[in-house]
Amino acid sequence: MRKLSVFNFISLNGFYKDQHGDISWHKHGPEENEFAANSLQADNCLLFGRITYELMASYWPTPMAMENDPKVATGMNNAEKIVFSRSLKSVTWNKTRLISENIVDEIRKLKESDGKDFTILGSGSIVTQFAEHGLIDEYQFMIDPVALGAGTPIFNEINKQLNLKLTSIHSFKSGVVLLRYQPVN
Repeated sequence: MRKLSVFNFISLNGFYKDQHGDISWHKHGPEENEFAANSLQADNCLLFGRITYELMASYWPTPMAMENDPKVATGMNNAEKIVFSRSLKSVTWNKTRLISENIVDEIRKLKESDGKDFTILGSGSIVTQFAEHGLIDEYQFMIDPVALGAGTPIFNEINKQLNLKLTSIHSFKSGVVLLRYQPVN
């Protein structure tokens, strides 16, 4: 069975974006960029909700992204990608396909098929939906040393308790900490 993981950065008070949808508070330095580039070498299929997809697709295929961070840009552009959206009618970023209906059933079927593992990047509403259905095998949270005044919690409007077991901790020189968890049934 294919594995589904989440990779998201959050503030100390659990927000993955501020009240305006801004994520500029997340500071990626050289060490975090190297971690991101190494993570992309796993060659997982990347999963996005519409908002995260539009943000990623507007940056990673650009010359600026190739100049600023060529390893991550190459990895992002070469990765197989799926975007979950009811409002998008088409996708233009290479190696991307669109799933518009029954996303929980679709990811369940995909997990049971042969192929690459999956990683959700950002996409809080997708994370919440899949978490509620027990579809996520690992959570990776990069916690920034910042508290936001307001924002959207990573598990916004979750309807059930989610018990997790800490499996590893990695500290970055910037003060960012990466925590990995697995669900406990």
